[in-house]
Amino acid sequence: MSEAKFTVESLEQRLAAGPFNRWLGFKVLKIGDGELELKATWREDWVVNPDRRYTHGGILAAIIDVAADYAIAIELGRPVPTIDIRVDFHKAAMPGDVIAKAKVVRMGSQYATAEAYVYDKDGALVASGRGTYYTAPPPAAKPKNL
Repeated sequence: MSEAKFTVESLEQRLAAGPFNRWLGFKVLKIGDGELELKATWREDWVVNPDRRYTHGGILAAIIDVAADYAIAIELGRPVPTIDIRVDFHKAAMPGDVIAKAKVVRMGSQYATAEAYVYDKDGALVASGRGTYYTAPPPAAKPKNL
């Protein structure tokens, strides 16, 4: 892996540029060599079942996807599109902030693989996943006709 292209502060700013990421309330806790730890601030809007009060699985899947993607972004200097993702749910995530820990498994010139683990406020694993991301450089901008 290479030297990180983001600081905690600059990565947090980059994350917050996206309205959905901002809505998830991400706070970057730690970045390292292809690794990322972030907190997602719990919201009442995450509840899927008002009687049982657990967090919707789609929210947990999104947190996994963002954490894995941004672990790759630490290396590339930019987030990349998701090609495929698999998520496993281990237990219900009850109200409370969650912590996501992500790491790059393989970095390639065209594709990368990263995985992430989401823990509840008590430190219990609630979900995990692995994604494949498209890392090829973006196409060059076409010159405008003058």
